[in-house]
Amino acid sequence: MNYFEQGMGIDQAPGSPCVLIMEDEFIVALDLSGMAEDLGFRVDGPFATLAEGTSAVAVHCPDAAILDVQLADGEVFPLADLLMQLGVPIIFHSGHADSGHLLARYPSSRSAGKPCPAEIIAQHLVQATWSGPYGSAMQKSAPRLPI
Repeated sequence: MNYFEQGMGIDQAPGSPCVLIMEDEFIVALDLSGMAEDLGFRVDGPFATLAEGTSAVAVHCPDAAILDVQLADGEVFPLADLLMQLGVPIIFHSGHADSGHLLARYPSSRSAGKPCPAEIIAQHLVQATWSGPYGSAMQKSAPRLPI
């Protein structure tokens, strides 16, 4: 289920980097979306199912992705494999996965267990996009995050 069917989504801030959010817990999805928007990202989603996320990527390739491992219709790994092939930076945010296994399978990804402070996800998101095409723009506009 796309929680933002009421006019929000990837078209709300043209020109900003886009983050795909895959999360099936409503409150967590809202928190992640708000955090990404506060950092200047456009949000695609959040989506609660693998099917919705795969369809979204077929329409528009995001600049980064925040992925919960266990979605409403199964595990996110087929989508993570596709995103990795497309060169999209991945941030796993899950309480159902071992970070060591995730990083072994997706060496360029980042991982944060649930629950974790929003600042950790924000820091991962900014760092993941600094090396991409929006790096210099994000460095200028991103707030300083506590470490």
